[in-house]
Amino acid sequence: MIYSLKRSQNLPISLDSSWDFFSDPRNLQNITPPDMGFEIISGAERKMHPGQIIQYIVRPVAGFKTRWVTEITHVQEKKFFVDEQRFRPYALWHHKHFFREIENGVEMEDVVDYKLPFGLLGRMVHPVLVKPRLQAIFDFRREKLQEVFGKYPGE
Repeated sequence: MIYSLKRSQNLPISLDSSWDFFSDPRNLQNITPPDMGFEIISGAERKMHPGQIIQYIVRPVAGFKTRWVTEITHVQEKKFFVDEQRFRPYALWHHKHFFREIENGVEMEDVVDYKLPFGLLGRMVHPVLVKPRLQAIFDFRREKLQEVFGKYPGE
């Protein structure tokens, strides 16, 4: 089964500023919960581009450490980029990041399509472990981005 997670957030910054921040892979570490033990191993030396391979160490659950390899497959500057998992921990990870200029800022939208490994076991742990963890990661990201860039008027 393929699951989806969709999130959007408005920030009071320019499209240029948002693109500069999100197209630098090194900033991902700053908006990832510390308990994930997120560490970039390689591939973040340059601004995001198609074909870029980025390797990380992550701890998605306490006591479990794994290497995660993603590829930036599509980039349309100041509009969107896509990262796809090439190695662990998911059976499928396809993450689209969209940016749209709005009045007084930018709207960012994340669309993640993912599939868990381990068949029935993966489907069983999804609602109690994986889905809540992903939601918590994106909640943390939302709060951290508001800390860094401020709240969008009216939110």
